[in-house]
Amino acid sequence: MRTSFSVNDMTIHRIVEQEAGFTPMLDFLPTLSKETLGENLAWLAPGGYDSASGNVVLCFQSYVVKTPHHNILVDSCIGNDKNFPNRPTWNKKDDSNWMTALKAAGLGVEDIDFVMCTHLHGDHVGWNTRLENGRWVPTFPKARYLFSKKEYTYWSEIHQKTPLDQITDSVLPIIEANRAELVTSDHALNDHIRLSPTPGHTPDHFAVCAGKGGDAAVFTGDLIHSPIQARYPDLVMRVDTDRDQAVQTRRNFFERYCDTDTLCCTMHFPSPSVGHIKRWGDGFRLEYAKS
Repeated sequence: MRTSFSVNDMTIHRIVEQEAGFTPMLDFLPTLSKETLGENLAWLAPGGYDSASGNVVLCFQSYVVKTPHHNILVDSCIGNDKNFPNRPTWNKKDDSNWMTALKAAGLGVEDIDFVMCTHLHGDHVGWNTRLENGRWVPTFPKARYLFSKKEYTYWSEIHQKTPLDQITDSVLPIIEANRAELVTSDHALNDHIRLSPTPGHTPDHFAVCAGKGGDAAVFTGDLIHSPIQARYPDLVMRVDTDRDQAVQTRRNFFERYCDTDTLCCTMHFPSPSVGHIKRWGDGFRLEYAKS
């Protein structure tokens, strides 16, 4: 399984935590018909679909971008000891998968300079914090954490009415430790790292663009989950906050990077998860980087 990619003056590492059948595909993508799914199984299964269970197969991972200046962590995955009562494979888990993958990339928690959270769902902020003597503390002792201010405000208002575990254990401790930077979703960190607004899955979701003088690589976050959504960008994911906006964002994103040299790094596509966007009829496909 390929986990490292070199692009110009940067190295990109996949930090994989889990990859398995997740939840029923037709529930996960509620506008996907049985007929359309059946027509696509020849290429979608087994990597992106488990025919035995009917589940969508997803990879849960982070990316580290090593630029000449910094080590940038894009999304922090699921984490240990976190509350996910509806997700048995995530709930209160205690494994070394993520940390072992970070070590395999030649990095430790002290080497991360910035953490970019594309949005604030639990499986993208989990390793923001770790449990230490009963308290949630920042996992990366030197890092600044970038959250969209609009995204943070949205989830904070919901949290005040109905507490959300991921805000309690993975977001607020970062705010309270004075380690967060609340930014706009088009923020530029420096000449190598920029954010790009990609709303729809959540109100102010962003993608992360990397490269000096252009987008040599782009990190999707959750603007797309499954390869079948590339072929059919109108397929919505069940928890998209604005489905119409999510569809338009997906189309715009794929049009922008289609048939370019930009390396597209997806969050949830099956391994190797990374490749170049090509046109496929009225939709698109990700041509995976060769191992």
